[in-house]
Amino acid sequence: MTEEQQIIPERKFTKFYNNNYKKILIIPIIILIISLSYLVYFYSKTGDIMLKDSSLTGGTTITLIGDIDSKVLESSLKSQFSDLNLRKITDLRTGKPISTIIETSAKPEEIKPVLENILGYELTDKNSSIEFTGPSLSKSFYKQLIVALLISFILMSFVVFILFRTFIPSMAVIFSVFADIVMPLALINFLSIEISAAGIAAFLMLIGYSVDTDLLLTTRAIRKKGGTINTRLYGAFKTGVFMTSTALIAVIPAFFIVSSLPDSFRQIFLILALGLFADLINTWMTNMSIIKWYCEKRRVE
Repeated sequence: MTEEQQIIPERKFTKFYNNNYKKILIIPIIILIISLSYLVYFYSKTGDIMLKDSSLTGGTTITLIGDIDSKVLESSLKSQFSDLNLRKITDLRTGKPISTIIETSAKPEEIKPVLENILGYELTDKNSSIEFTGPSLSKSFYKQLIVALLISFILMSFVVFILFRTFIPSMAVIFSVFADIVMPLALINFLSIEISAAGIAAFLMLIGYSVDTDLLLTTRAIRKKGGTINTRLYGAFKTGVFMTSTALIAVIPAFFIVSSLPDSFRQIFLILALGLFADLINTWMTNMSIIKWYCEKRRVE
């Protein structure tokens, strides 16, 4: 590609962005307001900010080895255990069913006899495995994970302020990372997906993914010398979108490929994918517009 061919996209970007960056900022703000409003509604309805699976609420997880008719099993159990969650694990290469996982808040002594009656045989260590987590232990574990998430966010904010020592650029980074968490969480709640301990860990990972592109943008725009502010923003945009797109290319196929593995893996990939899509919006529509506005007001070139 010649130098002239490289300049043309930058000129188009500069012309469009100079005329529209304040209008672009409205879109992610509206999405964030809708997401926050839904979370407030969700909390008022459920008493929590997310739906939790048995790993965070307590309950029984039974793994049945072999090919089981899951539809018949689920319809039979649902009448007695309304909160039942059933899923199949299949072989990655052949698609052959390997096992069936049943989750419920009921105790093992309550569901095991019913399950044995439906299956017509006794559950042993050879054909099944049973795990039970007490509600108090799960509740304590959930609180610890949420505290860890909050501490990570606070420490990230502290480091950002130390790096830039300027209020508006620092707040723009923090605001974008906050939105990257809120938007996927609102969508997951809307889809009624129960979050596991692995899901909360995915939100922790998302903080790291999100802050990378925001730091790239802010550092290039404010600290890097040479060229105009639009040139530096365009350079950061190309690099950042490439980084995020590469991560999405890795995460999205993984979500479908690992269908034979436990749902915790797929949930991590789902949350990361949603968060990365949100990051494209919040970094390159929210943060970049705020930085552009800030540089114009401060006459940073």
